[in-house]
Order: sequence, then structure tokens, then C-alpha cells
Amino acid sequence: MSSLFPGLTDGPTDTAGGRPALRFGDRSLTYAELAASAGVLAERISGAGGRVAVWATPTLETAVGVVAALLAGVPAVPLNPKSGESELGHILKDSSPTLVIAAPGDQLPAAFGALERIDVEADVDVRPSGGASTGTAYEPAPETPALIVYTSGTTGPPKGAVIPRRAIAATLDALADAWQWTDEDVLVHALPLFHVHGLILGILGPLRRGGSVRHLGRFGTEGVTRELNDGATMLFGVPTMYHRIAEALPGDPELAGALGRARLLVSGSAALPVHDHERITAATGRRVVERYGMTETLMNTSVRADGEPRAGTVGVPLPGVELRLVEEDGSPITAYDGESVGEIQVRGPNLFSEYLNRPDATDAAFTADGWFRTGDMAVRDADGYVRIVGRKATDLIKSGGYKIGAGEIENALLEHAGVREAAVTGEPDADLGERIVAWIVPADPQSPPGADELANHVAGRLAPHKRPRVVRYLDALPRNDMGKIMKRALPGE
Repeated sequence: MSSLFPGLTDGPTDTAGGRPALRFGDRSLTYAELAASAGVLAERISGAGGRVAVWATPTLETAVGVVAALLAGVPAVPLNPKSGESELGHILKDSSPTLVIAAPGDQLPAAFGALERIDVEADVDVRPSGGASTGTAYEPAPETPALIVYTSGTTGPPKGAVIPRRAIAATLDALADAWQWTDEDVLVHALPLFHVHGLILGILGPLRRGGSVRHLGRFGTEGVTRELNDGATMLFGVPTMYHRIAEALPGDPELAGALGRARLLVSGSAALPVHDHERITAATGRRVVERYGMTETLMNTSVRADGEPRAGTVGVPLPGVELRLVEEDGSPITAYDGESVGEIQVRGPNLFSEYLNRPDATDAAFTADGWFRTGDMAVRDADGYVRIVGRKATDLIKSGGYKIGAGEIENALLEHAGVREAAVTGEPDADLGERIVAWIVPADPQSPPGADELANHVAGRLAPHKRPRVVRYLDALPRNDMGKIMKRALPGE
């Protein structure tokens, strides 16, 4: 396998070395400057052994720290700065890092104890020779762990997914094929850097291609407009961000114009409601591309840049990825009719190696012949397009003999003018097995749409058996840092 970052490890030329690599606000690094800064840090940590923790704030220092660890061949453990004391303590105990990398001035929680700390110097002078040491004189083997990324822990303490170097390379190269991603692209995003989306796709992706990334630090439509008007070609976001964009577009023609000039708009980490797709397309003439991935698998599918941008789907399997849908007994679904719901299972070079210190969980996650059980439910069209309908644990509702995905009902509810946010769950019902429950944040809290009105709205768009039987109103839906609705945190769930 070639180096993860050819532009750094091959020694940047004068021309390539002067190309912009990273920009966070008014701070930036060229490829030569990044090679120097990351190279110096890589030399310091290359002898650390074990693993290094990275205090993953949305800063230049986090990007330099992760790149340095990868150049040194030392696995990095990105840490969410918003983690609670208990969760952070669990991750540190489980991953046992030998040191922590942070930006100068960062105040670290007491959970770090006396762990050695190294502050990142992101402004190291470029060496006169035009090159920089990269911490290692070789490229580690493809199976060498690159990152240990902890899952959200919705069903217990977070598990550390060990992501090897080959998985990062395979995913980024597959996305380059699907999205026609080149060194001419300039990416803008505001995603957190402790997660696959923001860190691997959003930072390592541009660096592997030889392009550049501009991180906003904090999401805002003004920043998106500014960067797209200043030459950025791609935008990565999560549905919460695109929803805010859709809400702002009617009164912001400059934002609409900026989005219309983008080469690619990508949404991920959760399903983007069809209604938001349609509003953005109507205002900008551009369609948002969705992709599907997980911490354990990196990216599995995407709508291709040269393919049909079908709203509500996550496209087709990426090059090198095998994908199948299976019934509850594990038997594959062979007829892809756009209606048969099954669990997604995947195989390919994009998969993680194991859950750290959890051989039992690793074994349980895979079938005997190497398919990873995602726990996500989907339908697949005859032409291969995949549409996610929810999580097996929380979004598959068995009602009246039907298997129903919560996602399609949520999309239908969001098309109602009186609904701002929606979540759908199932609860026990003596007659139906489970009844469909809609959790609604009304557009006007003083005049929320009635339960019968919403039930008829859904029945008219989908089918009568998919209508909600119960409607509950909330001021807001509980969400995690990536904007995903946390259904287990709903009242009474």
C-alpha cells in the first residue's frame, strides 16, 4: 500500500509544498508547513509505543497531531472534548494511551491524571532543504492500526473500533472514484474531529488527494457562503446543518448562489429528510449527495457524482465493498424490489479490525464467512440503490404482521407544514404487536397539528398500516454531537 499522504512523505516539491493544505479560521498551513510541523511531532512520539490520545478540538493542532501519529505509525485515539467524566475515564482506561496530544493552553480534565502531555506546535518553520522528517523511514503494514475510534455507546459503554491503515486508504480511494475527488478540490466543513466523518473524510480525505480543507470551527451559513464564494468546491455536513441551510435559503439569495456554485454537497451520519433535499434543490439547482457508513466500516455506499442523485437513498456500494440484505434468520434477500426490508451486511477492505479488548463483541459482529452485521435496516432497488429505513434495535417496527422502517414515516411527517422535527418509534400493543408512535416538534407550538391529521397525512403518502397510532409532542428532540436523534433518550423510551 502506498503512503497515506504521498504529498507529505514523498517530500513536497517547491510547487506542491506551497499548496494550501489546512485552514482553520485565519490560521493555515501549506503542505510544506504541515510536513514540517507533523514531522517534528512524529519524531517526538515515534518512540512512545502503544497509543497516543488526541484531545480532538476543532483546531489546526488536532489535524497536525493526528497526521503526526499516522506518520509515526502510532495509533491515535481521538477524544471528544465534550465527553463526560465517566465516559472519558472508560475510554482512557480501555485504550491505555502512553501520552496525550493537545493544543497549547487546552485545559484537560482530571481524568488524564499524570499522563504525559505533548503540546502541538503548528507553526514549525519549513526546513531550508524543502523537506521534513516524517518520523518513520517506512510505510507501516496495511493492517497496522491507524486510529481507535470509540462508538457512541448507545447500548453500553463505548467500544473502541480499531481502524487499520488499509481501511482508511480503501475508503478514501473509493470515495475519490465515486465523487471524482481530485487535488483541485477545496473542501469546507464544520464537523467535529473525533469522529469518522469529520476526521477521516473531512481532514485525511483532502490530504490524501493533495487538495485542501477549510474548517469553519463552528457551523454557520455565513461561513459556508464565504468559503464557497472564495473557491471551495465541496461541502460536507450532517442533516442538522443542511436543515438550517434549507431554513435560511428563502431569505438568503447569496447563500443560494454560493451553494449553486459548489461542485458537490455531501450529507452523512444520519438520513437527510426528503423535504430538505427538495427545498435545497429548488433554491440552488444543486442536489445533495448522501453516503452511508459507520465507525466500524468507514464508508459503504454513496450516490456517485456521475450518478442519479435520488433523494432518500444512500446510493450504491462503493468500489471494493460487498453489500447484502438479510432476513432475520440470516438468509440473504435475493429479490431487490424496493420494498423488502432486511439488515445490511458488508464485507470489504474498508472494515475495522476488531473492538479493542472485546474479542466477544468482535466475534458477535461478524458472520462465520466474514460479513459485518451493521444493525441497519434497508431496502434495495433493482438498480442497486440502497435506502436506509432505520436501526434494527430502534427503528424496525413490527406492526400488524408488517415490518416497517421508522425512517420513511419520519420523512412523510416532515413533509407536513406543521411539523418541524419528527421521530418515530414502536411500543407494545396487545392487538398489533407494536403500534407506531410519532414524536413531534411542531412548527407552531401554540397550534400543533392533530393526531388524526398527521395519521391521515402519513396514510395518504405511504400506506394505512404505516400511520402513527399515537402522537406525542416535544419542545425538541434529543440529539448527539453529530445531530443524530437519540431515541433511547425520548421520554418513556
